[in-house]
Amino acid sequence: MTSTTWAVLGATGFVGSATVARLQAEGRRVVPVSAPRLASGAHTVHHLLEQAGRLESVIDYLAESFAGAHVVINAAGLAAPDQTHEESLVGANALLPVLVALAARRTSVRRVVHLSSAAVQGDIDVLDETPTTRPFSPYSFSKALGESALLKLRRDWAGEEGAPVATVLRATSVQGSGRRTTERLARFASSPLCSVAGDGTAPTPVTSVHALAEFVSRVGCHPEELPPVVLQPWEGATTASILRDAGRREPLHLPALLCRLVVDTGFGLSALAGNRWHGAVRRIEVTWFGQRQVRGWAEEHGAVPEPRISEVLRQAHLALGRG
Repeated sequence: MTSTTWAVLGATGFVGSATVARLQAEGRRVVPVSAPRLASGAHTVHHLLEQAGRLESVIDYLAESFAGAHVVINAAGLAAPDQTHEESLVGANALLPVLVALAARRTSVRRVVHLSSAAVQGDIDVLDETPTTRPFSPYSFSKALGESALLKLRRDWAGEEGAPVATVLRATSVQGSGRRTTERLARFASSPLCSVAGDGTAPTPVTSVHALAEFVSRVGCHPEELPPVVLQPWEGATTASILRDAGRREPLHLPALLCRLVVDTGFGLSALAGNRWHGAVRRIEVTWFGQRQVRGWAEEHGAVPEPRISEVLRQAHLALGRG
């Protein structure tokens, strides 16, 4: 598979640059592709696909960029959980992946891996690899809409000779050097407010960008057909362990009932403001309570990447001390 050419959208971004570095370290040929800036007011898959079909010039540009590629990784998008400008979010996170798939259909590309987010499932008890989504914010809605549209294209093209097969890869809470979210986590973990709900042993889907890049590579080069959705595997972190790594101190252990009351109140106030703070409240909820996830495709196929989250968070703590 080292002779396979990989086209990567978003190659200069946080996840994209880590993915490119991983692929190149493995000796793979990588072609960076600039993602067009898009906006869309679509709120349904039907309207999104209609709009995509009218953007022939964008499809042509992407198809030309994919020439000679066998695998396309869409790591582009707008990673802005707190943003409320829906048209920008839908354009980057829903319309773009559809255009990528339509362009791939005109080329030699046989596999499209679209990086989505586990945020599409919101506060579901256990993250899984089903098409089920429970978006709770403009960002998670845009990601969920993109997933639904891609999975519809996959079903529509099933059995079509030469058509690419699209797979949604749901990344979890990805951390790494230079990411604002990681810096915020390190600051919180180093502050007197550092706390968890209960004993802190709840699993949390906080992961490292290095493990995600490795997982993207394993998914992209898997020799057999991929399922519609794969979930980035758990790296073994718990609600307390991530704070110990990021803050080098033991977090406060708060009563779970008190934490639940605070979170529920936060969601209630956010709802009164048009869900304005849902993303921020959800981050607090996951920090305190964590979120479980299934043992999915990665475990079943021996594709679990090396855990790196402890290393990443310790580096974030050191960087905070130097800042």
